[in-house]
Amino acid sequence: MKNATVNTRTQVQTSENVSVTSEVSKAGFYTIAIVSTMVGLWSFACFVSGMVASGGPLSFVGSWFKAIAGL
Repeated sequence: MKNATVNTRTQVQTSENVSVTSEVSKAGFYTIAIVSTMVGLWSFACFVSGMVASGGPLSFVGSWFKAIAGL
């Protein structure tokens, strides 16, 4: 009896349907989140520097009211 070899070939095929709209939506979400975080950090830094420049929180509020009232 002869030894017979059997050649088998396995193929695996995967497919993934990704919508371009969802990817663009994710990129837009992350962009807006990053920009809003940067704006928030900048506004906090401006708030703190305003308090330091005016001499404290009470002086800062007093100066703010004077600026709004036009005094």
